[in-house]
Amino acid sequence: MNKAFVLGAGLGSRLKKLTEKIPKPMIPVFGKPLIEFSFDHLIQAGIKEFIVNTHHNAKVYTQHFESSHYQQKPISFVHEPNLLDTGGGIKNVSDLLDPNPFIIYNGDVLTDLPLKPLIDEHRDNKFLATLVLRSNGDAKHIALDRNNKKITDIRNNLNSNNKGTHQFTGIYACSADFLNYLNQERKHSVIPVFLNLIKEQLLGGIVIDEGEWWDLGTRDSYLDAHKKIPLSTFPSYRNQLDEPLINSNSKTSSIHESCFIDESSFIGENSIIEANTRIINSVIWPGAKIIQGSSLERCIVRHKQTAKGKLENEDI
Repeated sequence: MNKAFVLGAGLGSRLKKLTEKIPKPMIPVFGKPLIEFSFDHLIQAGIKEFIVNTHHNAKVYTQHFESSHYQQKPISFVHEPNLLDTGGGIKNVSDLLDPNPFIIYNGDVLTDLPLKPLIDEHRDNKFLATLVLRSNGDAKHIALDRNNKKITDIRNNLNSNNKGTHQFTGIYACSADFLNYLNQERKHSVIPVFLNLIKEQLLGGIVIDEGEWWDLGTRDSYLDAHKKIPLSTFPSYRNQLDEPLINSNSKTSSIHESCFIDESSFIGENSIIEANTRIINSVIWPGAKIIQGSSLERCIVRHKQTAKGKLENEDI
């Protein structure tokens, strides 16, 4: 597989303030845009070209990726003036995906699960789409027959009396013929498409429990990832460049020696952390400022914003 479509047009409404001025896949994770972790992951699996749909604050993508390339791999940004949902978004870029198999990758996912088993499984089976699933998780909506690797229902929509056994990761491989099942109408979800494939026994699943996986669609999961990643081996894949995938606290920031910053916090580039501040499980985005004597716990301070006082569970 050479191409991947990364879903980048979502509004990020669950993140509220954090996505007011940037698209959800551009939120910084250890100072690096989330979508770049997706690109790194896919490059390690052999992907050579990216397609990204855009909508909310679309200029942020093109300003950041000025050359429309990442690590020498081309990116095609396709703007959606009106949101087309997951199915419509794929249909809208079908001319860029056809005729070879490709990967679909949700833009709010942070993971290092191995992708080679997905690529091999999809190549070797007869399914038009193969979903990556996890055995554990809070959203076990996918019913999978482990014997034949067929998905048999989603949220019991087909009245199978099986509400689900596995969680969907937001990553899947598709054959070109999958595009023929997408509705001709502009806006539609991919879920009814999946249900139609289930009826024809053309939707498969592969369980990949190795590696880490987070849906960063909520502030809690975003903060928890920053807390857990330093204690893990994430990411297990390796960038082809010398630069680290997970950055430590920025050396370009001004951090007063009297500050206390715990290991679950991250300070972005060019930030100013004044004297006698206390920062616990918080993420400070590039260019932010924390006023002297402030105390932050589970807070997120956005680009070039200023935080002051005793704050808890606040987005600034």
